[in-house]
Amino acid sequence: MIRVDFYVHETAGFEPLALTACRLAEKAFMNAQRVFIHTDSEDVARRLDERLWTFHDRSFVPHAISGARSDVPVLIGYGQPPAESFDLLINIAPQVPDFYERSSRIADLVDADAGRREQGRERYRYYRERGITPETHKL
Repeated sequence: MIRVDFYVHETAGFEPLALTACRLAEKAFMNAQRVFIHTDSEDVARRLDERLWTFHDRSFVPHAISGARSDVPVLIGYGQPPAESFDLLINIAPQVPDFYERSSRIADLVDADAGRREQGRERYRYYRERGITPETHKL
C-alpha cells in the first residue's frame, strides 16, 4: 500500500515548499532512500536544484536534475518520469504524476495560495478514489 502524506503550509509561495522538499529529501537520503522530486516546470526544477545546495550549511544532499544524471539519490524532474524506481516521491506539481504508483511513499506539498490549495484538494480526492487514505500535516 502506498503511503501519502500532505504537507499543508499556512503561507503561500515557493520558499516554504522548497524548504519542506529539501528537508524531506535530506531525511530520505540520510535513510539511504532514493527520492524523486516532481515539479511542473524546468524553472521550478532549477530553483529546487539551487535550493538543495544552500538550504542547510552543514549537510550535502547529492542531487541532480533528471536527465542530466541518474546515479544520485535525489533527482528533480519535470515532464518526464524517472527511469528508475524510487522510495519517496515529493510532489510539488499541480497534478498527481502518472507514475505515482512506482513509489512506496508520496509527500505532496501544498501552500496557502487559493488556486494551489484547490489543486491539492483535487489530488487528495484522487488518492481517496483509489483507496488511499492520505495523512495531512499542517505546517
